[in-house]
Amino acid sequence: MKYNWIDAFLLNKAGTVKDLQAEWNWIRYQIGGKMFAAVCLDENNKPYYITLKLEPSEGSFLRQQYEDVIPGYYMNKVHWNSVKADGEVPDDVLKDMLDKSYMLVLKGFSKKRQKEILGE
Repeated sequence: MKYNWIDAFLLNKAGTVKDLQAEWNWIRYQIGGKMFAAVCLDENNKPYYITLKLEPSEGSFLRQQYEDVIPGYYMNKVHWNSVKADGEVPDDVLKDMLDKSYMLVLKGFSKKRQKEILGE
C-alpha cells in the first residue's frame, strides 16, 4: 500500500479505535462505535481500497478530479467513497479526506457525546 502512514494517522485522532471486521476482511476505524474509515483487504490481506465518508458534493467533486477515487466499495455510493490503496491521490488530499470523514461522523453525535469522545 502506498499510504503506509494511514494507521498511525487515524489512530492519532481522539477516541479512535480499530478492529478487524473478519467477515469483510476490513480494518475499521471507528469513533463512538461508528466507522469513519476502513482499509479493505484482499484475500492475501493486501490493502486495495481505503473507504471513508464525505459530504455528497465533495465526494462527487473528488471522483471527478481523481480516477482513483470511486463511489464507496460495498457502501452507500452517495456518502461513502473509496480510494485505491496504490493509487495516485496525493497524501495531503487523502489526509484531508480522512480528517473530513472523522469530523463528519463526530458531528453526528450529540455535543455531550462529542466531548466524551474527545476526552474533554
